Amino acid sequence: MPLPDLLHRAQNVHRSRFDPTVVETASLLSVKTGGCPEDCGYCSQSAHHNTGVKATKLMAVERVIEDAKRAKAGGATRFCMGAAWRSPKDRDMDRVCAMIEGVRALGMETCVTLGMLTTAQVQRLNEAGLDYYNHNIDTSREYYPEIATTRSMDDRLETLALVRSGGIKVCSGGIVGMGETMTDRIAMLVILATLERHPESVPINMWNEIQGTPVMAKSQPVEPIAFVRLVALARILMPESVVRLSAGRHAMSDELQALCFQAGANSIFTGDVLLTTGNPERNKDFALLKKLGMRTAEAPVHASTRPGQPRSRPSLPSLATDAL
Repeated sequence: MPLPDLLHRAQNVHRSRFDPTVVETASLLSVKTGGCPEDCGYCSQSAHHNTGVKATKLMAVERVIEDAKRAKAGGATRFCMGAAWRSPKDRDMDRVCAMIEGVRALGMETCVTLGMLTTAQVQRLNEAGLDYYNHNIDTSREYYPEIATTRSMDDRLETLALVRSGGIKVCSGGIVGMGETMTDRIAMLVILATLERHPESVPINMWNEIQGTPVMAKSQPVEPIAFVRLVALARILMPESVVRLSAGRHAMSDELQALCFQAGANSIFTGDVLLTTGNPERNKDFALLKKLGMRTAEAPVHASTRPGQPRSRPSLPSLATDAL
């Protein structure tokens, strides 16, 4: 499609569900860094790679709550906590659940990413009041073996299914710029769009170059307009999902971010660091939104059907299926 037509289509879909001038602001904290036994080729926290990231123990609950308070004071409505695990140990669940309960007590939405889960662990997270569980599928099924061998795409999808059946909202997206093709990127979105229910949040990450990771040898910069097209496709395929500009945003120009918002992105991470990689300064984000005549959400962003607009999931648009 010509880009103006694609953006127009995506913007119409976006406006039918969301206020196009509002952007959700979330904050992300690494509550347990490094030492992960997975071999994900893009990740600085894998124990298989020499990236200079030192393994740490799980943070104290009180320290996490203090970070959440600062995030809320800075305008974040959702607080996300990430731990570098293949899967959490049952002995760690008490502390993780206490973090969730403490953040919820501040009036913020909660999200965690802990790796693969058991049914019992999902139940514990649900009982603690967890709002979202993040578990990215990363890329297409075909390209997945090129970036990780210690788990499979089916492992990822199984965890997403457990989370969904356990009553927790799903946050799942992927990473681009790891040497995959455009077809791989589209296929990744099609996997998410053909789940029984769309993820409530879809983060789209642009890979940050990390020395010492295997992906460095195959990574390729993502052409900006191609990235905008991907955001637009995510919006069209998943009309009621919040589409988040995630990792790599520090390298995006104001103009590129503005085009992404026009394409249907309506969420960003604020704060200087995302787990172990850079992120734009919070003041810079607010200055950009002000320049664009946009604003941050005062409460969590959710899809709301406007008069005459259906809420049912549409069939896959031809622009996605034709590309595959």
